[in-house]
Amino acid sequence: MWKGISNDAVEKIIEGITQVFVDMGIPTQAVEVIVHEIPKSHWGIDGKPASKSRPDAIPP
Repeated sequence: MWKGISNDAVEKIIEGITQVFVDMGIPTQAVEVIVHEIPKSHWGIDGKPASKSRPDAIPP
């Protein structure tokens, strides 16, 4: 995801992804989630950095 997401949002993402696996029968302690933030200048969309092709987009 793009860099700049709040800690509260990261917690919700981790909880939500974990829940998807738990719903499939995988124990919660077997689930590890890594949130990797990438600057928009290092994320390519349509042949251009996201910082140029999506400059107004709000990070997820």
